[in-house]
Amino acid sequence: MRTRKHTSSGGVVYKITDEHPRVILICHHNLKGKLIWCLPKGSVEQGETLPETALREIREETGTHGKILEKIGQIQYWFYSRQEEMKIFKTVHFYLLEYLSGNVCDHDDEVDEARWVPLEEGLKMLTHNSERSILEKASRFLSARFGEIENKQ
Repeated sequence: MRTRKHTSSGGVVYKITDEHPRVILICHHNLKGKLIWCLPKGSVEQGETLPETALREIREETGTHGKILEKIGQIQYWFYSRQEEMKIFKTVHFYLLEYLSGNVCDHDDEVDEARWVPLEEGLKMLTHNSERSILEKASRFLSARFGEIENKQ
């Protein structure tokens, strides 16, 4: 079977509302019609750096702009592309972004919804464990930056 590698980049956008962290999750339906909640991310385009891709994809998929604070980490997984008839090994790089401006209603057609959710709720909503681990890392960073956020919720 044919295989190839693919690289994407995205992030966790947060804001503090009433001393509680909120993050943006996006959702779409998979080929079987199941609702998938995930973090915004997308393919690196020619000439883009990983941070530039994260900023662009977040702007497109969430309608918001953010400032990158640091790289959170990366995840890797295999999936099968029916369209290309091959297995793809995907690496997704994630960054933590402080929300600057924009409205989640202004997302593009690639997603069905972009929504601000309390961080703890986001951990429960995410469909994939690998992205949940990224959000957990973001939570630890935010705890270090703003104090114990778990106790504030």
